[in-house]
Amino acid sequence: MARWDVVRAKGDARGFHSHGVPAGAQRSVRLLEVTGSALALGSSQSIDDVDLEAAKRLDVDVFNRQSGGGAVLLDPAAQVWIDVVIGRSDPLWQDDVSLASQWLAEVWVTALRSVGIEGDVHQGTMVTNALSPVVCFAGLAAGEVTVGGAKVVGISQRRTRAGARFQCSVPLQWDAERHAELLAPGITNSGGSISEVQVFPATLGDPGFDLRDAFLDALP
Repeated sequence: MARWDVVRAKGDARGFHSHGVPAGAQRSVRLLEVTGSALALGSSQSIDDVDLEAAKRLDVDVFNRQSGGGAVLLDPAAQVWIDVVIGRSDPLWQDDVSLASQWLAEVWVTALRSVGIEGDVHQGTMVTNALSPVVCFAGLAAGEVTVGGAKVVGISQRRTRAGARFQCSVPLQWDAERHAELLAPGITNSGGSISEVQVFPATLGDPGFDLRDAFLDALP
């Protein structure tokens, strides 16, 4: 069985999101730390959801990522961000998109348990609401992880002929007011409220370090 190629990197979120699934994709893990604030919109999400004046004032870079869903706010030291790539010939590959990240969710459950957090894998249909097209953590997809019903691991994926790239985000803090300010137009138009978003920040001990290492240890 192929081993995992592991890289730890620091840089800007826009640059990290520009990486696709490489030709001849093999097992790889990228532990990413952002050096500046960014708001990564879903691939088809409209820029009209964003208060661009607020983004400029708060020095937040705004761009569309390559995978779908609502916006993800990325701030330095505010989340654990791990990208995972597998090829189509990998035994972990699933043709069924709804099952594709189940194995990865189990890895996260094991990693979270090692730092004292008991998570559950969402295995049902996608949970959507008025706000989920605007804010990623407002919705819940199969293979994502919750704690007491609150989302703790968000996973998006991009699939190509070569393989799949899973982007995983675990919040270490959740700033509802910052989301509300940056995404005010989209939230208003949705008719939803940021207060309805249930997020479980993984803030036990020093999770930014422990959780990354625990994730690597839990990989198959």
